[in-house]
This record gives sequence, C-alpha cells and structure tokens, in this order.
Amino acid sequence: MAIPDYQTLMLPLLQLASDGQLHSVRDSVNHLADQFGLTEDERQTLIPSGSELFAGRVGWARTYLKQAGLLTSPKRGTFTITDAGIALLASNPRRIDNKTLLQYPSFVRFTARAKDASDETRSATSLPFSPTAVPRPVDESQRLTAPAEQTPEEAMATADKRLREGLEAEVLDRVKLVSPAFFERLVIDLLVAMGYGGSRADAGRAIGKSGDGGIDGIINEDRLGLDVIYVQAKRWDGTVGRPEIQKFAGALHGQRAGKGVFITTSTFTREARDFANSIALKIILIDGERLAALMVEHDVGVAHVGSYVLKRLDNDYFDPA
Repeated sequence: MAIPDYQTLMLPLLQLASDGQLHSVRDSVNHLADQFGLTEDERQTLIPSGSELFAGRVGWARTYLKQAGLLTSPKRGTFTITDAGIALLASNPRRIDNKTLLQYPSFVRFTARAKDASDETRSATSLPFSPTAVPRPVDESQRLTAPAEQTPEEAMATADKRLREGLEAEVLDRVKLVSPAFFERLVIDLLVAMGYGGSRADAGRAIGKSGDGGIDGIINEDRLGLDVIYVQAKRWDGTVGRPEIQKFAGALHGQRAGKGVFITTSTFTREARDFANSIALKIILIDGERLAALMVEHDVGVAHVGSYVLKRLDNDYFDPA
C-alpha cells in the first residue's frame, strides 16, 4: 500500500497513546508500520536528506499533536496523551488533521510562527532564472506525496528537487551551445572538480591532445597518477549508438587501457549501453542529462545564490549521558 501521509497518522498515533502509558517514538513507528501493513522496503524508504520517510512522517504527526497540546513528552524519545487528547478521542473523530488541530489555540500560534518565518525567508531570498529556461515536466508518479500532505522536511526536499531539475535543464541547454574547444575545457573543469586529473594544469594538458583512434584525452584517475582514464568527449547532435562505443573500446584495447569515460551532450541507445555493460573493459557512459547533473552537483558552470541548513533538536544536549 502507499505510505500514509503524516496527517493520516495523527489519529492512529493518538489512539496508540490512549492507554495513558509512556510510549517510545521508535516503538510507535514500528507499531504503526505494522498497523498499515507496510513492507520492509516501504519502511526503509528514504527522502533525499537520507532520513526515513515513514519515521519522519510519524515524527511530524507527533510534533503537530504536541503543538496542539494533545500529546506531551515527559522524557526524551517518549510521549503520552494529555487530557485534551483524551477528550478529542472521546468525540470519536473519523480523522484528525491540521484542520482539526486549528481548534486549539496553541496550534494556531504554532502555525502563525511558522508562516511568519516562511514569509521572511521568501522576502529575503530570490532565485533568478533565465526566462528561456524550461524545467523538465515532473512525473507525478515519482512524487513522494501531494504537496498538501507533505511534512515540512519533505516539502523542502520536493522544492529542492524541482529547482535542481530546472537548473539542470538550463545548464544542458547552454552546454549544447558552446564551442567544441569550450566543451573540452568544461570537461576538464568537471573532472578536476570530481577529483580526477591532479591539478587543473595537468588535466588541461591531457584532454584534447591525443586524438588517437577515438580517444580525446588521457587523465589521471588520482592525484598521484597511479592509474589513468581515457576520455572521449563530444558534443553530439544525434543519439550515440553502439558503433561509436565499439570504436572507443577498440581504441582502449589498442592502448592496453582498462578504463574509459565517454561523455556526450546527447543520449545513448540501449544497444550502446548494453555493449558497454557486456565487455570486460570498464566504460562509463555519461549522457547530457547526467553531465548537467554532475555539473550542478560539483558547482561547475553554476553559482550559489543561497543556502539553507536543516536542523533538528539535539536531544543529547538536553539529556547528557
């Protein structure tokens, strides 16, 4: 089944606490996962920050119930129900969500504080985009959940993903317009940023100098030059097929080389990828989309306009060993 959103978890979580006992947060995650029949894969699903999706949703459900005064945490990592929580359950609610919690003044004050902080952040930060940039369509089936059902952490992850996809599309469009010489320099900058090639000067001498049977350059795999990687870097108009990869593999054999990277602004056919995966040589294929993603990841051709740090409560500070 689909992983329930945090608002759907509010009522079951409050019902779990209805016995008046002290419950641990971790036990509640496991209990609710069992109650909703989640698979092991669903329990271990992560969001981009590396946190567990379901555990995070249980955590936010607990936080919101606490802000409304329905739960309280008398000690670290635990919670128990309050008189207000017992009273709410006595009314036999079919569902508890943010709309339900708005009847509690403490929750209204909490949401007002969150809104004020969000408005200040938006007014202090602008993200300039080129009017020609067209973000790639978002596959609705790949979204973790609908925006209204997201926890704040998930909303940040979704916004970051959409901004990143738009930036990657813009980067790729620009890369396709550069000259061959500029593209070679771009490849140098990326490989150095990723830790290959030693110094920028060493890498610059290696790329664009070979021209030997389908090899555009040779670059050190590490700063000490213990191994080398052969590079083919081409701006391509059409899809790169198997013959081009075979030619590159033949050139590697001729050099008695075992590793190569084929970089293009275009795409590879399935036959090309299957061939690269079937041979003993280690050939990495980097198409235009992955090239743009790597450039954004390693800050090549992009500039920082702002940053956000996601923080959480340090329980060890308040309860030292």
